[in-house]
Formats: sequence, structure tokens, C-alpha cells
Amino acid sequence: MNKIPRSALVAGLLLYLLLLSGCVTNQPTNPDAKTAGRKAAESNTQLGVEYMGRGQLEVALGKLKKAVRDDPDYAPAHTVLAILYTRLGESELAATQYKLALQADPTNGDVNNNYGTYLCRTGKQKEAIKHFLKALDDPFYRSPAVALTNAATCVMGTGNLADADNYLRSALKYDPEFPEALLSMASLKYQQKDYLRSRAFLQRFEAVTAQTAESLFMGYEIETALGDKKTARQYLSLLNSKFPESKEAGKARRINRT
Repeated sequence: MNKIPRSALVAGLLLYLLLLSGCVTNQPTNPDAKTAGRKAAESNTQLGVEYMGRGQLEVALGKLKKAVRDDPDYAPAHTVLAILYTRLGESELAATQYKLALQADPTNGDVNNNYGTYLCRTGKQKEAIKHFLKALDDPFYRSPAVALTNAATCVMGTGNLADADNYLRSALKYDPEFPEALLSMASLKYQQKDYLRSRAFLQRFEAVTAQTAESLFMGYEIETALGDKKTARQYLSLLNSKFPESKEAGKARRINRT
């Protein structure tokens, strides 16, 4: 199962919170000018997010570039610009913006989580874990379960299942119904061949959120491993009907052709 994209998905959940939380920075010599610059940066960042959501990436890029000019110390603008550069395939520019966000607000939990996600996706797992854990040191960080789940996902990508288990258990202590942690734990237990516990975590996931292509394929794999062919077929049928074009549906079809 592909783990690193799962980490990127969890980070994406923080975008709205990150924009709301803002950043604490040093006060400028001219507070009025700073206030105007911050307000303009916030406005242009919000517009950038809206245009990204509509798929108008060129317009979004212009708004976000203006936002970082309006207030170079506004970390959310740098982070959203980094996310956009990642979507555009501009990895080096994305890295620069993530670093500027961290420079603007080095203790911010959202900033550290998002930078950690970027580092993990680019193969820098050890450095990524440091930032995920640093996010937890921020007393105002509202989503510790997200950073811990990202840390688990990141180390799972290297085969370190023991640390992944610890991070996920910690995440579920913060939020016992956090869907991403539940699904990741189901995946972890499946990899450990603990299929009954894998099923239990998947059932907890299904109780709190809608099924996804990934969860349905996982259900198919778990029930196949447990020898419950009827339930496995039900998962497969749902996967093919709800997400026929997904990579998981394609993988299931290839498995059943062999």
C-alpha cells in the first residue's frame, strides 16, 4: 500500500486551520503599515486558496506571490504558495517557500507539520519526523493527531512498523475517532499479519467516515486474508461501483485476473 501520499492528504486537512491560526511575528517599527500588509497578505492568501480550489492555478499563483510581498513574515502565505508550487511540479520553489514559512514562524505547529510532510514526500524521513514532533511542542497547535499520524505514515514508508505503531497509538489517544489514524492503523496491522485487529480498526474507520477507494481495497485484502470470501466480494463490488477508475480498483482487477 502506498503510504507517502496518505501523509500528504493528512497535511492537506490542515490548510484551513493554518489560514485561520495566523502567525506570531515580531512587531515592526511602523505598526500601521504592518497591519495593512498583514491584512492584504491574509486577503490574497484566502483568494489564492479559492482560486486553487477552482483550478485557476495561474490566477492563484499571482495572488499568492502578492501575499508574500505584502507581508514576508506571514507564514501561511508561504505555505500555501509552497503547496501550489508542489502541484505545479516546481519542487525547488516549493522547498524555498516551506523554508521561508518556517523562518517566519519556526515554532508554529501547522508550519512544522506541513514542512514535515514535504520533507517526507521528498525522501527526507528523519528530518521530517523532527518537524512532526516539533509541531507537538506548540501549545496552540490544535491537531496533534494529524502530526502524529503523519509521523507514523512517514516511518511506515521506511518499514519501521514499531515506531509507526507508537505514533498511531499516541494519535488515537488525542483523537480516538481520527479517520486517518484508524485507517493507517488498519494498514499497519495488515502488514503485521494481525488481520483481526486490522479488521477492527477498519470497522472503526467505517463507523466515523465515508468509505474510500483505499479503505474498500483494504477491506477486500483483509477479508481475503481472513478467508471470508463473501465479505471480500462485497468490498470488491463496492470498490468497482463507487470508484471504478481508482488505482485501487485497477489493482483489484489485476489481482483477480491472475
